[in-house]
Amino acid sequence: MTDVIQVTKRDKMGTAATRRLRREGYVPAVLYGHGEGNEHLAVPSKQVEGLLRHHSKTVKLSGDIKDTALISDMQWDPLGIEVLHLDLIRVNMKEKVEVEVPIHMHGEAVGTREGGVFLENAHEVLVRCSAGSIPDSVTLEINDLQIGEHRTAGQLELPEGVELVTPEDTVIAHVEPPRVEEEAAEEVSAATEPEVISRAETEEEAEA
Repeated sequence: MTDVIQVTKRDKMGTAATRRLRREGYVPAVLYGHGEGNEHLAVPSKQVEGLLRHHSKTVKLSGDIKDTALISDMQWDPLGIEVLHLDLIRVNMKEKVEVEVPIHMHGEAVGTREGGVFLENAHEVLVRCSAGSIPDSVTLEINDLQIGEHRTAGQLELPEGVELVTPEDTVIAHVEPPRVEEEAAEEVSAATEPEVISRAETEEEAEA
């Protein structure tokens, strides 16, 4: 999905100017790439919130700059609540880009019905595709995932024209055996361990 955001050029830099910008309801951003000079911009905070809701990867810029860009990075505050800065890379919609996309788990692992614990090892994978064809997500089918089995990046369902960059053998999800059984086994093991008698206790018994 490609959102349109209104950008304004920034003339003043530095910490004080940046703080003032945020107080006024804007997020500072920088646009670079394609051999052109860097542009320091301001984006309305409300529009950045829209990018987050839509999980947008590419944006069309309007206002002081008219261009198409890939969101390469978002810097967050320490609590992970507020976006502090955007990094934007110029692209055309046909050029190939590498970008991380979220993984959508489809179905319910059958192993969980037998007491197994389903765990996700990764939430995103790196793919390569044209800037205009970045998928919102890629799908992993987990319906027939049994206890002790796993699914890898190579088993993801990729849209046409999307190439996987993450190594195919990367484990995305797996089902562990029931933890109750593991705890019970540990308790049984502890109960059957031979009692260790100290040398002092042995000497005391011998003297008696």
